[in-house]
Amino acid sequence: MNAIPAMTPPTPPAGADGLAPAGRASDPTPIAAPASARIAADAPLFILLNPGSGSGDSDAACEQITQVLAAAGRAHRLRRVGPGQRLGELAAQVVADALRERGAVVAAGGDGTLNAVAAEAHAAGCAFGIIPQGTFNYFAREHGIPTDPREATAALLAARPQPVQVGEVNGRLFLVNASIGLYPESLRDREALKRRWGRRRLVALGAALRTLLRGIHPLRVRLQHGDETEALRLATLFVGNNRLQLQQLGLAEADALADGRLAAVLLRPLPRRSLLWLLLRGAFGALADASGVRHLAFDELQVSPPDGRSRRWRVSTDGELQWLATPIRFRPAARPLWLMLPPAADDDAAADQ
Repeated sequence: MNAIPAMTPPTPPAGADGLAPAGRASDPTPIAAPASARIAADAPLFILLNPGSGSGDSDAACEQITQVLAAAGRAHRLRRVGPGQRLGELAAQVVADALRERGAVVAAGGDGTLNAVAAEAHAAGCAFGIIPQGTFNYFAREHGIPTDPREATAALLAARPQPVQVGEVNGRLFLVNASIGLYPESLRDREALKRRWGRRRLVALGAALRTLLRGIHPLRVRLQHGDETEALRLATLFVGNNRLQLQQLGLAEADALADGRLAAVLLRPLPRRSLLWLLLRGAFGALADASGVRHLAFDELQVSPPDGRSRRWRVSTDGELQWLATPIRFRPAARPLWLMLPPAADDDAAADQ
């Protein structure tokens, strides 16, 4: 691979490196990139690849990535997550390297890897690219990034940082979705099944069925959004920040993301047969008018126990599980993530404005 020489170029003035500031489709005022995200067209790429994520061959992916970048003469450094190493700590180190050399950090892996690296890049205002290796790759597909490692790497050669919305739950970043209740339980079952059967879409469906058949424990919650407060019993609360995923579920709230909001799906407790029917409807994009399902767009959503006491609930963010203290607050992040997008994706975004 090409070694990255020591370099500390002067900070260019806004627009001097060819980066055109861009805003969300609903925002008439362009968003100026911070100095940390304004990089040269040939800026070095600092790649963190997680061999333990995704369904593909990590050795083959490494070879494809390095071949493409070496053939283009692009300075880069590829680092693999080793056994026992902490992904978050490595992500922070790679982001620091990218900032020091005025480059972009690139995450190669599944949703959890993308989330961990994106969180560090977002906090630092660093340009962030992806080489998707996940099962569904919603984030990549939403932004027009190829899911083939060789094609995704080639797309990075011409990519430029553009602002994209990300969500937060209690200050933790998510790219695609976050949830409490039934969905996190399904993810826990998925982890058990994938150790035996690998990362496949049928494994995800099998995990959902396994969770439903085992039974659910409804959550009693106090829900606050806007000026409304209500007490509810929920099987799950799913918060989406990905238009493609929401459209596939058949939810009109997908369009709210363009206005800088998030979308929520609330599922009340139902008999197992009804829940299985909802799972089928969701697979066919017909969840919007299903009985027992409520959906809404919001700027901020707070969920807490009805008695107001602090508890710890299991929360999923982009497929990763953690325990968070209540109240649980979902909202769009105040600052965008500066995502490295290929020209075709830039053109599509501009056409939507």
